[in-house]
Amino acid sequence: MVRPKTKQSNKNQDLLNTSNKLILYNDDINTFDFVIESLVEVCGHDFEQAEQCALIAHYKGKCSVKSGIFEDLSVMSHELTIRKLTVVIE
Repeated sequence: MVRPKTKQSNKNQDLLNTSNKLILYNDDINTFDFVIESLVEVCGHDFEQAEQCALIAHYKGKCSVKSGIFEDLSVMSHELTIRKLTVVIE
């Protein structure tokens, strides 16, 4: 008799393997040019995409700038944090 495979729920593994979002929050410290430059260098955005994200964060308070697996976003989050940008992974 062949047993069907059952999926074990491991919350930490699910967090690592599912798509997460890197959220940029607006601040009153960094210039638009600096935020745009950082998004281009760290997240691989082109200029227009980075500019749109900066504007959305400015007017709405936050913007999802990247989605992907946790490990990749964690590296980007760390680099943006070093640059004094406020980001979280959701």
